[in-house]
Amino acid sequence: MGLYSRNVSTDQQNIHKHLIEKCRDGDGNAQREIYRLYAGAMFNICRRMMGDDDDAQDILQESFMDVFQKLPSLRETSFFSAWIKRIVTNNCINELRKRRLITSELNENFDTIEEEDDDFDYSSYRLEKVKKAMEELPDGCKTIMNLYVFEGYDHKEIGEILEITESASKAQYSKAKARIRNILTEKGARYAG
Repeated sequence: MGLYSRNVSTDQQNIHKHLIEKCRDGDGNAQREIYRLYAGAMFNICRRMMGDDDDAQDILQESFMDVFQKLPSLRETSFFSAWIKRIVTNNCINELRKRRLITSELNENFDTIEEEDDDFDYSSYRLEKVKKAMEELPDGCKTIMNLYVFEGYDHKEIGEILEITESASKAQYSKAKARIRNILTEKGARYAG
């Protein structure tokens, strides 16, 4: 059963609720346990978005500090997984904004790219190979791709998060898909199955 499964068992929900309550009281053991339970999945988000293990680790640590500081404001413990994921994603986006790696690139020439039908067969490539190809994308395209494909945001939400238009988000996503398709086909021997 995945970390974000909507069918989390009642026992697991109760354990997490108990840990979250103890964290709210400042219990260090409960904080370490929450970190142990969620750090791997949250690191994967950071790694995909930041593109570097050291940067991902820094954002992960900052995010958990934010989580424990903001935990008293979480009203419903059953939303903890989604809540922590949003904190991590927002911290990654904020760091990328500070570096100005996203916004200038995202707003360039967005209206020249049209959404096209995607008949490319991604299924012949393992997920790890597609993720590796994504690492070759410019930061703006990579960010949009991560938010849309892996984090489940729609283009309107991405536009609001990144302070760009919905059209710019769609265009950058289309551009990212085209580049990944080219990377996978040009380097097929290296990226195939």
